[in-house]
Amino acid sequence: MPHPAPHHRTERLDQDHDGIRRAARLLQQGGLVAFGTETVYGLGGLATSQRTVKHIFQAKGRPSFNPLISHFASAEAAFAEADMAIPLHDMARRLARRFWPGPLTLILPRHAESRLCQAVTAGLDTLAVRVPRGRAVEDLLRLTGQPIAAPSANRSGRVSPSTARHVLDELEGRIDAVLDTGPCPVGLESTVLDLTGPHPILRRPGGVTLEELQEVCGPITVAEHDGTDDLRPTAPGQLTSHYAPSLPVRLDATHVHPHEAFLTFGGREVQGAAPALTLDLSPGGSVEEAARRLFASLRQLDQAAARHGLTAIAVAPLPAEGLGRALKDRLKRAAAPRPTDPASPPA
Repeated sequence: MPHPAPHHRTERLDQDHDGIRRAARLLQQGGLVAFGTETVYGLGGLATSQRTVKHIFQAKGRPSFNPLISHFASAEAAFAEADMAIPLHDMARRLARRFWPGPLTLILPRHAESRLCQAVTAGLDTLAVRVPRGRAVEDLLRLTGQPIAAPSANRSGRVSPSTARHVLDELEGRIDAVLDTGPCPVGLESTVLDLTGPHPILRRPGGVTLEELQEVCGPITVAEHDGTDDLRPTAPGQLTSHYAPSLPVRLDATHVHPHEAFLTFGGREVQGAAPALTLDLSPGGSVEEAARRLFASLRQLDQAAARHGLTAIAVAPLPAEGLGRALKDRLKRAAAPRPTDPASPPA
């Protein structure tokens, strides 16, 4: 199936039997289909097809040096693509039993006979694999019968989509279909854990918390990002500037300037915040609710602020523990300086 040209109509499919079968058929034919998972909506294509994966990069405007996560129907299928003769192979299997299907991505060495194409791995000798949770996506993977590469279904660097409407706002006419599975229950991307070395390394916090991982793994090194990984990411989700609304973002705000909208948490009030341009991620202080609402709230506040002539978004301090670590990670990247051309590596 040829990649749709701009202005080609994108099908909107229901998550019933016919919709899922149609989505699987489009994927098998080499098309691009967005679908909801427990984390965010992914932009899916066959992970075994170099041509299809290149179309994913083109549709998103994603730099080709940034590897993709491949989604599988089972842990056995995921591990079949990896070289499991590694020191942490037992840990990988324990993590899969505990968290799959679920919002955890494992970085593993690529098997010499892996079917995944080189474009998925950006030429690296490692794979990013996960088994997502959700009736529709689990059925879709089984019906497709092949691994699906799926970054978030938005333009590269922008706010991730948590509804089908968000996908269509950015990718209408650039992809074949979106399988509407409703709002995503977690709302943040998967945790990325690197098991390729002698010790586990947390590459990206996400829907599985560091504390939950430590119950299985023991001590975990947390990678600190200083922007140098942007030149050659070793795993998905490492680019410094990411998840960004159109307006600049200021973190840990204890007051709000007249030109700023305000994103708060737990009912926190600060001087200068206009009630009409304030959104609370969770009035009751639940980080789980805040995670579910983060990306939709950023989109909503971004649009409202622009309509009122404001030029920035201030964000209140957030908890740093548990899922709060992932929230702060996404907001830190949203606030990072923006590259002038997100499709090119930084100079």
